Amino acid sequence: MSATSTLAMTHLVPLAKELDENKVTPGVLGFIVFALIGGAVWLLMKSMNKHMKKVDFEEEPEAGQTAAAASPKAAPGTKGERTA
Repeated sequence: MSATSTLAMTHLVPLAKELDENKVTPGVLGFIVFALIGGAVWLLMKSMNKHMKKVDFEEEPEAGQTAAAASPKAAPGTKGERTA
């Protein structure tokens, strides 16, 4: 170990002894980070809801299916009809 790391360790060891292991908390910085993450999630949810309201979920039938569904006759190729 170098002299600098030894000197740093001698200064940090008394600080570690003063801390109560049962009362260590994240502190103000932890609260700020947590609040920022919560705010970001809230803004993302708000934006997602705005974009989801613009989405149209109704599917339009395909052109071939509309003609077959509208006519009472069977579509070509079904129930005995032959197609060339």
